[in-house]
Amino acid sequence: MSQETDAATAERVVERGRSGRSVVLLLYTVVVAIAGFTGFVIGYIGPRDLDPQLFGFVAMPPTPLGMAAYGAITLATVLGVVLALVMFVSDRYVND
Repeated sequence: MSQETDAATAERVVERGRSGRSVVLLLYTVVVAIAGFTGFVIGYIGPRDLDPQLFGFVAMPPTPLGMAAYGAITLATVLGVVLALVMFVSDRYVND
């Protein structure tokens, strides 16, 4: 009986608004966009001795677009791996 109640409650929550997963993915997108914008600003300012290396071995140009790509790709990868693991665990282990 409690499983039916839980399913009905979850269905009502989805009908009312966004699911938790979609909110997390929206926040992920916003945070990655902010990182890209921040990288663009840092590249535009152009501090000296700026030598970004994507994943430690891919040299990126210290231009505004290069720094924006560096910031967005780095954060998207690190945060994306963590979020993918959390989603995997949340799908695999259901709280009874």
